[in-house]
Amino acid sequence: MSDMFDLTGKYALVTGATGGIGRAIATAFHTAGATVAISGRRQDKLEELAAELGDRVHVVACDLANREQVAKLIDEAVGAMGRLDIIVNNAGMTRDNLFMVMKDQEWDDVIAVNLTATFMLMRAAARHMMRNRSGYGRIINISSVSGVFGNPGQGNYSAAKAGMIGMTKSLAREVASRGITANCIAPGFVKTEMTAALNEKQTEDISKMIPAQRFGEADDIAAGALYLASASGGYVTGQTLHINGGMAMV
Repeated sequence: MSDMFDLTGKYALVTGATGGIGRAIATAFHTAGATVAISGRRQDKLEELAAELGDRVHVVACDLANREQVAKLIDEAVGAMGRLDIIVNNAGMTRDNLFMVMKDQEWDDVIAVNLTATFMLMRAAARHMMRNRSGYGRIINISSVSGVFGNPGQGNYSAAKAGMIGMTKSLAREVASRGITANCIAPGFVKTEMTAALNEKQTEDISKMIPAQRFGEADDIAAGALYLASASGGYVTGQTLHINGGMAMV
């Protein structure tokens, strides 16, 4: 591992760690030397990943739809690791429907998990990082190409992911002088369990819309997160890193 992306002595929390992208980020951080707290709803899957990674891993289960659990997550991660230097807000959910027939509950559920929970975790993490007085903190939010140019049937998801970008810029301005950065990554179509549900024709049609002519890998997103988390990413804040094979050029 290049010293440029060395995370030895850093403590990171990754939400949605049992999904394809979250697992790849947690693994990349751990390989780079970080102590990692992995979070998600499924304790069994978290335990499996912890066993795979070995030492320097802590399991802190949390359902982001449960506000009481969200409110305790940062304290639980700090309790397990001793401190927090990096947070990756990766967990998310979809409840797709066309605008005309989208139910209020479908809107509320997606906003609660993808936007409100992210806000709560950013706020708590930033408070902790400020108290550390280490001059180092990294807040990385996984947005989406859908939050940049919208997606039919995803009014709720696109709104949440766009809101995440605006929210991240606001926090970035507030904490930059303390050495804390806040950035987003906007993945395009990535090979995960979610995209595995697409049929062959859908996959082909989408691939044609991507200049790179293929879906990304979870490791592509993890590489971007590792850069933003490292000392090398210290002068980058308030930005959205687009990792989508050229699908969105902004």
